Amino acid sequence: MTVTWEESGWERLAPGVGRCRLPVWDCTAGLVVGAGAALLVDAGSSLGEGARLRARAQALAGGRVTHLALTHPHFDHVLGAAVFAGAEVFGAVGLDTALARGGEELRADAEREGLDARAAEEAVDALTLVRPRHLVSGERTLDLGGGRQVLLADVGPGHTAHDLVVLVPGDPEVVFCGDLVEESGDPQAGPDAVPSRWPAALDRLLALGGEDAVYVPGHGAVVDAAFVRAQRDALAARFGVSD
Repeated sequence: MTVTWEESGWERLAPGVGRCRLPVWDCTAGLVVGAGAALLVDAGSSLGEGARLRARAQALAGGRVTHLALTHPHFDHVLGAAVFAGAEVFGAVGLDTALARGGEELRADAEREGLDARAAEEAVDALTLVRPRHLVSGERTLDLGGGRQVLLADVGPGHTAHDLVVLVPGDPEVVFCGDLVEESGDPQAGPDAVPSRWPAALDRLLALGGEDAVYVPGHGAVVDAAFVRAQRDALAARFGVSD
């Protein structure tokens, strides 16, 4: 039986492309389906959430998730990654080191935000099973089969030192922004943010996506180029960054 995007809890954005908003932290996960391959964008905040996300993705992809792109090293985007062991894992240059060195910080941040302590510890420990083997510097194209190609681009630093975006050509083009863009609240600048470079990261994102793309924030509703540009200008003002 064919399962629709909506029946599986996904918002369809373009043919073969969708996203879902995960509970609690309203974090977005993306899915791009090719011929015999599927790319998931971000993995959820715990092993349990990752497992639920995997089941929902597989219902649409007709098989396992073969590729996983992690947009940045924050707990709500990466702590479900271990359930995708066997997938080809991608991240911006330096993400592997950040995850290897930042386990205790990830655990503490997850607990501070309300994740159960045991769930946080199990997920951080399990991250050793899944490390980004494919580190993107600049841009990299993935072929998912059936004419489906995806562009991964390291556009940071900004929200973190390791910000990866995922662009899916089509009509419309879809851009998964990670937390470089947020709609449901002001963009969060933690201790690992690079505020002086964040507006430039959004300039690169806009140059890649263009005026007619659909932009998918790390948190919140889908937005357009005008929203991203306005957020870019607000960040520049907020952090005193001149053009």
